[in-house]
Amino acid sequence: MNDEMKTTLSTDSNGAPKLQPGFGKMSVFAFSIGTSIGWGSLVVTCNSYLAQAGVVGTILGLLIGMIVIFVITRNLRYMIERNQNAGGIYYFARKVCGYDYGFLAAWFLLLTYMSILWANTTSVPLFVRYFFGDTFQFGYLYTIFGYKVYLGEVLLSVAAIGLAGLVCAFLRKTTNVIMTVSALTFVVGFVFCTVWALLSHDGSTYSYDPSFVPDSSALSQITKIAVISPWAFIGFENITHFSEEYTFKAKKIRKILIISVALTTAVYIFVTLLSVSAYPPQHASWLDYIKYIGDPANRDSISGWEAVPAFYAINHYLGNTGVVILMLSLFGAIVTSLIGNTMALSRLMFAAGREGSAPRRLTRLSKKGNPVFAIFVVVGISMLIPFIGRTAIGWIVDITTLGATIIYGLVSFAVFKDARRENLRTPQITGISGLVLMLVFVMLILLPNLFFSSAMATEAYILFDIWAILGIIYFRRLVIQDKERQYGSSVLVWIILLLFVLFASMMWVAQKTQSITNTAMGEIAARLNSPDVTEYLQEKSREIQNSNALYTIASFTAFIGPAAIIFSNYQIMKKREKEYSSELLVAKKKAGTDQLTGIRNRHAYSYKEQELDSLIDSGELENLAIIVCDINDLKVVNDQKGHNGGDKCIKMTSALICDTFKHSAVFRIGGDEFAVMIDGGDYENRNELIEKLIKASVEREEEIGSTLAAGMSEYIKGEDESVLKVFSRADERMYMNKTEMKSGKPAR
Repeated sequence: MNDEMKTTLSTDSNGAPKLQPGFGKMSVFAFSIGTSIGWGSLVVTCNSYLAQAGVVGTILGLLIGMIVIFVITRNLRYMIERNQNAGGIYYFARKVCGYDYGFLAAWFLLLTYMSILWANTTSVPLFVRYFFGDTFQFGYLYTIFGYKVYLGEVLLSVAAIGLAGLVCAFLRKTTNVIMTVSALTFVVGFVFCTVWALLSHDGSTYSYDPSFVPDSSALSQITKIAVISPWAFIGFENITHFSEEYTFKAKKIRKILIISVALTTAVYIFVTLLSVSAYPPQHASWLDYIKYIGDPANRDSISGWEAVPAFYAINHYLGNTGVVILMLSLFGAIVTSLIGNTMALSRLMFAAGREGSAPRRLTRLSKKGNPVFAIFVVVGISMLIPFIGRTAIGWIVDITTLGATIIYGLVSFAVFKDARRENLRTPQITGISGLVLMLVFVMLILLPNLFFSSAMATEAYILFDIWAILGIIYFRRLVIQDKERQYGSSVLVWIILLLFVLFASMMWVAQKTQSITNTAMGEIAARLNSPDVTEYLQEKSREIQNSNALYTIASFTAFIGPAAIIFSNYQIMKKREKEYSSELLVAKKKAGTDQLTGIRNRHAYSYKEQELDSLIDSGELENLAIIVCDINDLKVVNDQKGHNGGDKCIKMTSALICDTFKHSAVFRIGGDEFAVMIDGGDYENRNELIEKLIKASVEREEEIGSTLAAGMSEYIKGEDESVLKVFSRADERMYMNKTEMKSGKPAR
């Protein structure tokens, strides 16, 4: 079947739309490796990895990170084999841990995948700027965070995401081909260029030293790279969201995941080695070169591919041919990231819409079975991002590490919980191991100076803070609109979101205060010889204090708002719980009530019988007497007076029994049959009361329309093993009384 042929749409057992198989092993592998490697494979490798840990520190950190991700890989494999559904991680978390945890997983998946997609979208004009000059730098709009935004580059980014969206929406089979070709292109290209550079490397001219960055311990540098390594791998797990569309058995996903992680690690190591294999002669070492191009002050003095060390190195060894090969490789990485993340996000949104966590419109499928509406939503939102420039996107990319760590932690927890329920040892171990590792990583990322300096920019804390607050607001919306009481049951989810808000706010304050302090100290040092030093220091001290107070208030305000929303959510949940209890009480009462007489029915009698049987079994029941009553000749009454007359007889007889046994439970257990479980004060007077009942029935025969036969039996402790025994004796005595009354004997 080709792209132009229509696909028959199908639904699941609940009538919800279902995605059709269309991803083979090769295309799934291409999505896994292709989405984990993008523009950042060249840029971040230098700016974050090499600049902070050196060559050896980066390689060792990546290898340790790979081992950690292998644990996550085992958890993902378990998850896919247990559940093959669109939405992958989101669906599994919701199914195993509940709707609240499913929302948490979906919220951070959106943050992380959107961040990667937006970063690669805005890298398109950078790619063009590096290799084709200022062709699209026309129509200057404004400068935001030091980055000049041009209309030409905005249009280029919009066109890139739009084209990727159209391919994903309407050319499903072609999408697989593009992903496979692009993934092979960048893997082969990166490996070829690195091997060529290593074989051509001149050790006397270009040194790989320093192995580690000076002024920091080797252990600290290795640990930092390992902790932020989830950023390097995030995206390889996106294939879990396609599991509903596999054309192969789920068990085969194991090799795909392992090879993808291993190959991703190898590519990053190759890019690392390529980037330091050669550098401009005016720099004493590769580290001086990387620090120079990473300094914002030097941004305007560097142009073209010289701003990317890997391209400088391959140009040194292979000239323009090497640049073209590496350029095609990088372009392939950008293409796979754009398409892969768009597809993964569309499946996530489709699943959320199908499960009721998002608008149902997201489940709309094209004639070929693609979730086109979800794809268009992803594309529509992403088209706004180029207008805020590249710098802000860099901050968003910073938090993908944190987002990835949270996602992997949630997956591990869900696997542990499911495996424990199924009593499976190995996935329990990998589940709890992955959870503990990710919790440690989150602590190291969120708390600067705990082991090393912060891995997140100051502005990244603000963005993460905003995302957590938006999550609380959207979660409140789900709770309010939830008529089936599926959301809001786990207070822990609210606490997690609130803690993220608090941590991010406080860390932002700490970072901002430190920045102000550093600036002030620099200015102080420059003015030490000034006669007004004392006055100046006092002024700066007040400025720092005021700024600190301002940011603290802002942080506190950011905390109070979500706290109020969470409290409101709790109140809503408690109110609904109260309403539910009330409705349940009414429903139980209604289910146990006879509609004609208003007294308890057969269902209520059975429930009471079970309760008393439990007391008999435990030896706790002491006193019990049962009276069985039957209306004589009710059929005759119905024949002579109609069913209205019969109903009147039943209701009046019921009232008579209730008036006689005011402290006991009265049940209508059949059309003309009643039972009384005598308890309390009635038990002491049971003989007098049954005689009073039968006598009153006879005296009021004309008014009621019939008489009443009754029999009573007491519970004999040690002999009666159940209430049924007591009831049977009372029933026999009732029929004896009925026979006596029909024979003309006086009622007793």
